[in-house]
Amino acid sequence: QVRLVESGGGLVQAGGSLRLSCAASGIVFSTRTMGWYRQAPEKQRELVATITSGETTNYADDVKGRFTISRDNAKNTVYLQMNSLKPEDAAVYYCAAIFSPLTRYWGQGTQVTVSS
Repeated sequence: QVRLVESGGGLVQAGGSLRLSCAASGIVFSTRTMGWYRQAPEKQRELVATITSGETTNYADDVKGRFTISRDNAKNTVYLQMNSLKPEDAAVYYCAAIFSPLTRYWGQGTQVTVSS
């Protein structure tokens, strides 16, 4: 079965950096679009970034220039490098394997807390 395991979350001061990782299994990783989403308390889950099998990337407007999504197909892992973090970036970050516009598999999430 599909399994996605995120890691790398934690507490960081505003302006700091974190690198999230998501290890995937149960899928042909190299052929799959992968994404990072986040959900803050009392808010809907929102797209942060996606990366296709051809490594085309897409970012939410409020993270452009600060976050970078990348993938290592040899390790079945997708990363999210987050720089210049702001308090409003605090959320649970979820990795997703995107099979179609309506079909995604999710990881369990990793908490990112940004102190001001």
